[in-house]
Amino acid sequence: MMSAGQLILKILDIYSAIIIASAIMSWLVAFGVVNVRNQFIRVVVDLLYRVTEPVLRPLRRLLPNLGGIDISPVVALLLIIVIQHFIANYILY
Repeated sequence: MMSAGQLILKILDIYSAIIIASAIMSWLVAFGVVNVRNQFIRVVVDLLYRVTEPVLRPLRRLLPNLGGIDISPVVALLLIIVIQHFIANYILY
């Protein structure tokens, strides 16, 4: 049971990094720092979108509309932290 819990914690760590990378990449695209006409950048942006969107889309529906500000990545990261603490404190030890 301990190794399964540790595996879940590592997967959540990796997914947290992917959410952060997706948010940073969306900022870079929005401010014109990276060119989405570049095929490699387009593939990276599409991959990050496809990996994070199944989690972020339901959160966006639940959160209030704040105009152009998307706080769903922050909420997702907070939920991941809560899940990690729950697993670490109540399941593993």
